[in-house]
Amino acid sequence: MPDHIPRRVPYAPPPPPGGAPAPPAAVDNPRRVPYAPPPPPGGAAVRSGFVALVGRPNVGKSTLLNAILGTKVSIVSDKPQTTRTRVVGVLNGPDSQVIVVDTPGLHKPRGPLGRHLNETASDAAGGVDVVVLVVDGAGGIGSGDRYVAATVPPGLVVVNKIDLVPRQAVLEALAGAAGLGVPDPWPVSARTGEGIPELVAALRGRMPPGPRYYPEGTVTDVPEAFWVAELVREQLLAVTRDELPHSIACRVTEWEWPRVRCEILVERESQKGIVIGRGGAVLKEVGTAVRAQLPPGAFVELFVKVDRDWARDRRRLELLGY
Repeated sequence: MPDHIPRRVPYAPPPPPGGAPAPPAAVDNPRRVPYAPPPPPGGAAVRSGFVALVGRPNVGKSTLLNAILGTKVSIVSDKPQTTRTRVVGVLNGPDSQVIVVDTPGLHKPRGPLGRHLNETASDAAGGVDVVVLVVDGAGGIGSGDRYVAATVPPGLVVVNKIDLVPRQAVLEALAGAAGLGVPDPWPVSARTGEGIPELVAALRGRMPPGPRYYPEGTVTDVPEAFWVAELVREQLLAVTRDELPHSIACRVTEWEWPRVRCEILVERESQKGIVIGRGGAVLKEVGTAVRAQLPPGAFVELFVKVDRDWARDRRRLELLGY
């Protein structure tokens, strides 16, 4: 079994609601390299540090992370609370290394899973060099954004989704974002890439001198099995649209590369049929979409299991990696 899956998936930003898919970016995805400790003191110093992306659900943090890196390391969906764990992306340069952490959206929790997501986001923002508050330029600045800014004070504000609204609306969003405690917010479109190079340059410039915390060539430290399970969950969200409840989780239970067995957990027997689909149509479509993002020859087996109230059980949340 290989140590890693050599992913070769170019990052393709999601299409705007109701629009045609954007063409995939011509980016070759380097291999994912496991975490390695920083080099000993005395090594060649670069500008390096940590950035946390925080914000309400659905403001585009995961899409922004993928756009910054130029490759896909975080799943994306138009449904809230898609991101459930901290996802680390590593941006390497000749004389810099920026470690960007994607976090779950901060929201009003309704149970143990929601509380865990908020704790994960708050914890990830602690101790980083720059906290980036991401807001939705198409949806306007609201009380949720002000709550996040008060909970996790940002060092930089990014106004995302500027491609979805007219210029006047962008200016109004920038004016509103300036009231979040940080002057000069950055307008970007994570979907089209507009403003991303300038944002990346600003982040590099804010990094202090330091070592490379990850080996050159590292893109993320997300374990391969967890990544495959997340791809399955992403495709379930895409295929089932509004029919799929949030009380769903995925986990890899067997790994004998190129064969992977992945369980899909639901809370109710009635939800099982939604995930399977008529004649297994949903599982077939999900499996096909996941394999397209893995190396040739990968075989992903999908099974659906009822695990009642897993989202309300702290111990089971921990076992799932949440």
